[in-house]
Amino acid sequence: MIKIVFKNLDKSELARNIVTDRLNPILEKFPKIKGHRITVTLEMENSPAQAGLDYFKVSTMITGPLYKNIKLEKSSENLYLATAAASDGIQALLGKQSLKLRKIKKSGKIKKIMEDKSYE
Repeated sequence: MIKIVFKNLDKSELARNIVTDRLNPILEKFPKIKGHRITVTLEMENSPAQAGLDYFKVSTMITGPLYKNIKLEKSSENLYLATAAASDGIQALLGKQSLKLRKIKKSGKIKKIMEDKSYE
């Protein structure tokens, strides 16, 4: 369900654990997201020409039948902070999207999608 992609960064279990630890509470809060594809890209940017701090970017994309094309990208000088900012942002976006879906459901336009339990 959660796919973690490493870009310009060595694959590590520590980085995987950071991402899963931050996303698991979101998955528990939004149980309807379990059938969706979640792709998290961890990227490190640094300049070989200039000395300085590394720059980490965390991109998250969620696609599925209920939550469609939710994308968020956050960056920081620390992988922990970038992951925390991305997970907080995703949680806020999912909350907004859930509110919109509830309003649409009340109007009856999304009844067919909500009755289909195949995404759970």
